[in-house]
Amino acid sequence: MAGGAGFVAGNQLTLLQNGDDYFPAIEAAFDQARHEIQLETYIYEDDATGQRIAAALARAARRGVIVCLLIDGYGSRNLPPARIECLRSEGVRVLVYRPRISPWTFRRKRLRRLHRKIVVVDRQIAFIGGINIINDCAAAGDLAPRQDYAVAVEGPLVETILRSTSRLWSRVAWFSLRKDWAHRIDVPRPTAAGGAMSAAFLTRDNVRHRREIEAAYLQAIRQAHSEIILAHAYFLPGREFRHALAGAVQRGVRVVLLLQGKVEYRLEHYAVRALYGTLLNAGIEIYEYHKSFLHAKVAVIDAHWATIGSSNIDPFSLLLSLEANLVVDDEVFGGNFSRMLKETVRTDGWRILSESWKQQPIYLRFFSWLSYGLLRLMRGLSGYTRENDRTRNE
Repeated sequence: MAGGAGFVAGNQLTLLQNGDDYFPAIEAAFDQARHEIQLETYIYEDDATGQRIAAALARAARRGVIVCLLIDGYGSRNLPPARIECLRSEGVRVLVYRPRISPWTFRRKRLRRLHRKIVVVDRQIAFIGGINIINDCAAAGDLAPRQDYAVAVEGPLVETILRSTSRLWSRVAWFSLRKDWAHRIDVPRPTAAGGAMSAAFLTRDNVRHRREIEAAYLQAIRQAHSEIILAHAYFLPGREFRHALAGAVQRGVRVVLLLQGKVEYRLEHYAVRALYGTLLNAGIEIYEYHKSFLHAKVAVIDAHWATIGSSNIDPFSLLLSLEANLVVDDEVFGGNFSRMLKETVRTDGWRILSESWKQQPIYLRFFSWLSYGLLRLMRGLSGYTRENDRTRNE
């Protein structure tokens, strides 16, 4: 499993847990920026966190730094136009990815969202993960912060990440009739050597990289020898993915799923639970996270292969949205992350046992399968069932 296509050696990677780690880290990077900042996010809220990050971006722009903020038209639909205009008046270049979000159509373009969460500063450091620009704590004040992760990257892989964010920014700038924003500036190459870790930057788009993230998951699962830990907010894998997990169990691999326990989005929540019976019958361990809302999209396999990013294991991430994940192959990083996830499972995971699951009320089973069917219908209406099948056949 070590190495492979796309892996780049010589990086320093720092795991960041929740907003308590993430927001101070990116704010510090913004305050140290000298040339260019690129920030992509699905959700940008005008709350205390959003205002804090906006102030840091504005400070950088006033120093002469080129600041590029790309937000999604649906995920950031609640960001007031006044906030966007305020940022632009400070010199921040703000673009919106697919701003038209009519609720009266299921056309594929409406469901293709910018779900990536990436920051790149001066070709020196990049951040990638699943954390949006939004207050870390849910609306309910008695809950702990959302459980989520990101990684700070220093080293040669930053250049790969920068090329991806620059291409997307330029494309959106052209379509937004801001051609003057489309051209990259000449940023000096970093002088720091990075570290000793090997990692790859994987994307999912609707052109050349349709299955890159899913394929990396499947390869790692099929090569697993001892343990697979997956922590996901939304877990609706297709048949091939479920068979890969079941096959790992049959080889003697322990497979652990840490999934969302609290109801945040009712349809997705119950659709995931429709698969519990099949997964439990395959010998997969399922734990639900109830301490707060689980927003993680991460995995660790055999304590050395790990992935952290924006991609859920569901049709919307794997077949529709623009996603980005970091894949790490390093025993120190993977071992530390594995221990962290195991501790979370031990202290905050509620195990779902097969026998007790079979005794759940019939109306809950019905609602779960109804939710699952509705999500599959939405996928079919998007046109991606047929298109994805064609891609695989090709």
